Amino acid sequence: MTDLAAFRAQFPALGRVTYLNNATAAPGALPVLDALRRVEGEWEAGEFSWQAWEAEGEATRELFARLVGGHAEDVALLPTLAEAAATVAGSLPRGRVVVGEREFTSNLFPWLALRDRGFDVVEVPAPDGVTRTDAMVEAITDGTVLVAVTEVQSSNGFRVHLEELGRRCREAGARLFVDACQSLGALRLDVNAAGVDFVAAHGYKWLLAPRGAAWLWVRPERLDEVRPLAPNWKSIPDPYSEYYGGPLTLAPTARKLDAPMAWFSWPGARAALDLLATLDPEAVERRCLELAAAFRDEALARGFDLVPEDAPTQVVAIRVSDPRQVRERLLARKVIGAVRADLLRLGFHAYNDESDVAAALDALGSV
Repeated sequence: MTDLAAFRAQFPALGRVTYLNNATAAPGALPVLDALRRVEGEWEAGEFSWQAWEAEGEATRELFARLVGGHAEDVALLPTLAEAAATVAGSLPRGRVVVGEREFTSNLFPWLALRDRGFDVVEVPAPDGVTRTDAMVEAITDGTVLVAVTEVQSSNGFRVHLEELGRRCREAGARLFVDACQSLGALRLDVNAAGVDFVAAHGYKWLLAPRGAAWLWVRPERLDEVRPLAPNWKSIPDPYSEYYGGPLTLAPTARKLDAPMAWFSWPGARAALDLLATLDPEAVERRCLELAAAFRDEALARGFDLVPEDAPTQVVAIRVSDPRQVRERLLARKVIGAVRADLLRLGFHAYNDESDVAAALDALGSV
């Protein structure tokens, strides 16, 4: 599917509202809804195969790998971003860990918890709530074992330069963990070009999946050093061959890091990634960035105070003095966004179009 208008038609909610809140959660797409209803019907009828549901989850390894420029055997299936981060944190050698102080807590608390194990965890200051690339780079010193960063920051949409961070991490011998929850599905990522060691993303935002499906890609050279956070029946080479007794022999691939699947989430996740796979990733990124830039330029022209932008991003945040009133004004116009502290946050996916930009601007008015 190269026609983004046809992609837009897959989202029934867009006939009723202007949806600009993918940074919180995606609206339901027809193929995803159909998959969930099918699974519900099979469950209700009592004629279901949980193994078939799991096979749909297995198929997402390849789909996710394509999104990041990796291979399916290096992708683990997990329920949350926090579990992905905690899995990596639990396998690190002792040393210095660098993370932004205003990270979303799922990509902060797993690293802060390392202090109890004797790690030196450095929180990089975020003036005005923004963690800038140069501040992260400066914090990477000898002895740094890992840098954790979100490519597009959750609270305000600020996007870091992953290539710069990756280059500095390689110079210092540090690992780079990227939380791609707020970018992957809208923006392209090449793990090799960016020098990333780990990339994790939950599916329910820009990847358009139900909540409960997340992925962790591990650079092959790092795979031997990472251990499962909670070894379980999915950790072995062939988990469907024998359910009882030992020994524990970990799979040689990222499968060893899997968690047992929440069955209903994964057929929906497979449908979501299948839908994204019909699109040209370059066209998706271009549409997202063009819409965000158009909104940003006009909002600035109207005198609004926006969070600064370094790298182009699909999420725009406006500083407001009356967030509750602003949210009510938008809701009255059926414009769906989010308020984070004193920020109005709006995000643009490839299913959005120029009419959504106009609707949001009309709802905002002027300063």
